[in-house]
Amino acid sequence: MDKKEYFETVVQNQIGYEFKNQKLLRQAFVRKSYTEENGGENNEVLEFVGDTVLSASVMRYLTTKYGNDLHIQEKIPAGFRVPQEPEEFHSEKTEGELTRIKQKLVEKKTLAMRIDEMGFTEFLIMGKGDIEQNMAEQPSVKEDLFEAILGAVALDTNYDYEIIQNVAEVMLRPDSIVDNGEEADYVRLIYEWDESFGCIPYFRYKNERYSLYIPSSPEVIEVVPQGRYYLTNANHSCEMSIRNDLPRFKAYGLSKNEARKIACKAAYDYLVEHDLLFTIRDEIDEPSIEMAINQLEILARRGYFSIPRYDYTESHDEDGNPIWHVECHIDEIDVEFDSESSSKKQAKKEVAFEMLQYVLDNYEEE
Repeated sequence: MDKKEYFETVVQNQIGYEFKNQKLLRQAFVRKSYTEENGGENNEVLEFVGDTVLSASVMRYLTTKYGNDLHIQEKIPAGFRVPQEPEEFHSEKTEGELTRIKQKLVEKKTLAMRIDEMGFTEFLIMGKGDIEQNMAEQPSVKEDLFEAILGAVALDTNYDYEIIQNVAEVMLRPDSIVDNGEEADYVRLIYEWDESFGCIPYFRYKNERYSLYIPSSPEVIEVVPQGRYYLTNANHSCEMSIRNDLPRFKAYGLSKNEARKIACKAAYDYLVEHDLLFTIRDEIDEPSIEMAINQLEILARRGYFSIPRYDYTESHDEDGNPIWHVECHIDEIDVEFDSESSSKKQAKKEVAFEMLQYVLDNYEEE
């Protein structure tokens, strides 16, 4: 597979959409700085389109999640429908609450985080100035890329809002933000597990229902939809691979986003059952006093806890020599450690090492 095919395969499988016009997909990744140097089209107008359709997709998601379904009869087979009077629309959330949730979903930080998870910045096509300034790591650039991809999908589908909605939810994963930790975010957990091996999960989406008549594969763990409604209406499938030496996982849902969530939960359950989860102890090969300060900060930067704080107190012995007392604090951990030495740096190393040993042995119990 050449570089172009690899790019197209990775991006399209991550977002759950195959472009009819592959030039639109490439254009979504082209920065203005590149076209100023080389000519051609860039992604600025695609960003504009994507910003608009993202807003519509998020509002549709929120009104579906928090509102009454005015079109539920259309989803019921004709022979089972009961005559129903038209209803007014009712939302569990007020206009102000919906506005705040929408702002959180479409803010720069959220969109940039999703681009990082999908590993798309490596495909950005930029001019020399952008490359030299490492612009690919700027949140605003990642935000632009997210919107440009969605804009490219909108144009490629001639504004088919069913497809746009599916792609928007697959890319954004709004449930993980809106539910605010009420449910485990298995998609994020799988992304993080794969990231520890320097790769990203591979997804393949189809419009299909579960069928007993399609032979199963021993290489695929398939999640059978539960209940008659899901068997009838779960018409999107997601098959995912997280590592070549492990089975693939396949699930069905009412949307591609839902199918992916179910597949990721099945994969995570498998990892738990087979003791394959990556733990905090795997992050640090050889804990040592000399490297403890850096090693503790590495764990903090990777999201296990907040950045450690060190408090310093200087005193002197009877001969006037300095004695440094250093304390180490981490917000999420109740235990504190302290150390004393004539050297401020040595005292900091020792207390950092004590904290490091503690978190490696006890963090999962915190």
